[in-house]
Amino acid sequence: MRNIFLFIRRFFTVIVFLILQAVSIWFLFNYNKFHRAKGLSAANEVTGWFNSKYNNVEDFFKMKEENRRILRMNDSLINLLSSNFVKNDTGRVVVRDSVAYDTTGQYRHYVWREAQVLYNTVNAEKNYVQLNRGSNQGIKDNMGVFSSDGGLVGQVVNVSSNYSQVMSLLHVQNKVNVLVKKTKSSGTLSWDGKDPRFLTLNNIPKSDSLVKGDTILTGNYSLSFPPGHMVGTVEEIIKDNSTNFYVLKIRTAANFSNLQQVMVVENLQYADQEQLFQDTKKKVDDAKKTSR
Repeated sequence: MRNIFLFIRRFFTVIVFLILQAVSIWFLFNYNKFHRAKGLSAANEVTGWFNSKYNNVEDFFKMKEENRRILRMNDSLINLLSSNFVKNDTGRVVVRDSVAYDTTGQYRHYVWREAQVLYNTVNAEKNYVQLNRGSNQGIKDNMGVFSSDGGLVGQVVNVSSNYSQVMSLLHVQNKVNVLVKKTKSSGTLSWDGKDPRFLTLNNIPKSDSLVKGDTILTGNYSLSFPPGHMVGTVEEIIKDNSTNFYVLKIRTAANFSNLQQVMVVENLQYADQEQLFQDTKKKVDDAKKTSR
């Protein structure tokens, strides 16, 4: 104990300097958006590098079965799905030099890219997945992410040069629009922070005839996820006596405890759609101010 106090006394100035330096850096990154963004990007690069090295060892033992599944979901095949294309309006001229058309006059709406999972958590209330793809490989914020067998995983929320962070469905703040395949009813999917195998689906009316095993798909109201892709199946149907809606317990299609390979999907029209939304919102707000 005496030696500890002697050490502190001897290096008191250095210790105080390091503490004050740490506090100043904390204030800098928490109250300055530019520095916070740069810090997150740098942290992604560092953690991504270490996770990639660790993952190389882990893959040696686990990649055999995952490689079989990723072959069944080969990106060259999934990119040919008709759901990735929309029919071109012949009454207008569309110039998209970088977007491939098919022979029927349709143009590509979605592009899929494969990626490898470097890091994944399921035990926290706010879980994230880290991928070995970043802005250098064409990954951007708000892209959707699906497992190698087609189940919805989450959405990209932060990107560095060579790595990206995905907000998992197992995140208490993540809300996703989905629909019941059989009835086409739309609802909101969320996670209660408990069992990583199950999610909660709300706002499905009791007038729907549902049974255990019914399929839940991505909805029509998301710019990040193509509609009609697998999310999970109904595990339990709970009647909420206080409302006219069910509370559904959904078993996830993606196995979050064993994510290794994923598919990242890009909505090529995202920028146009998001800009239209923002312009419309601004136009309505300006109109309200003028009317006052």
